[in-house]
Amino acid sequence: MSNAELTLPPSGQAGQMPVRVRWDAQIWLAAGAAVLTTALTAVSFWLSFEALHDLATAHRLKGERAWAWPATVDAFIAIGEVLILRASLMRRVDWAAIVLTAAGSLGSIALNVAGVGVSDDPLDYVVAAVPPVAALLAFGVLMRQVHDFLLSRQPVVTAPPKPATPPVISTGATMKAPNTTEPEETAEAPVEEPVMTEEPEPVTEPEKPKEPLTQRDRIDLVVRGLYESLGHCRPGTRHMRHALSDAGLPCSDGTCREARKRVELAEPNLRDLPDALAA
Repeated sequence: MSNAELTLPPSGQAGQMPVRVRWDAQIWLAAGAAVLTTALTAVSFWLSFEALHDLATAHRLKGERAWAWPATVDAFIAIGEVLILRASLMRRVDWAAIVLTAAGSLGSIALNVAGVGVSDDPLDYVVAAVPPVAALLAFGVLMRQVHDFLLSRQPVVTAPPKPATPPVISTGATMKAPNTTEPEETAEAPVEEPVMTEEPEPVTEPEKPKEPLTQRDRIDLVVRGLYESLGHCRPGTRHMRHALSDAGLPCSDGTCREARKRVELAEPNLRDLPDALAA
């Protein structure tokens, strides 16, 4: 092939350019999404603050107090979202943070709509409700991006490589590695065989039949096995209830909690494991 001959890039540079371009595109897209989300969050909170400020002004609050009053409502959304982010990084569910976020969001929406008063146009209520709803969704998306960024910054833990060593063979009291070279021919010397004396067989007592497991022991074994099956996490009541139900054992909430208490009392280190998320 003279003119139509194809040339390939060097082996060391092959495949590097597409990966570099793809990585740069991901960085720019992530940065653009973060900037737009931050701008949307700021605008949504500002509109909600403005509406709540007007409501406070109409009800005997003036000056700085009228501007500070909206923070008593909308700040709950930011605090709750940050606590939810912290709980997700710890692989836990913070119900207090969820309730706090829901209370702030519903209160902001209700107060924004109430500030409209009596109106014949339904769009007046829609316009009043959009800023607090947008503030909640935009701030949640922003916390999701922060969550993904923090997870990407965590180092990946890998197991160290095992050294390639030849197997060790035990010979009596010493440990020797196998000899890969052929042994040299040596003159065989007569070896005196030791005199073998018959030793009396040890008298062993017959094994006692094992007692069958009680229902309480079976429940504890099922609950103890959940700590490994859930990835070294503390099982919740829902996990224990499903596992005990599948095993045909009592599965009330009180039975589950008492079984987990007995297991962690026998092995206190299990209390320090993170809680498993309920599926």
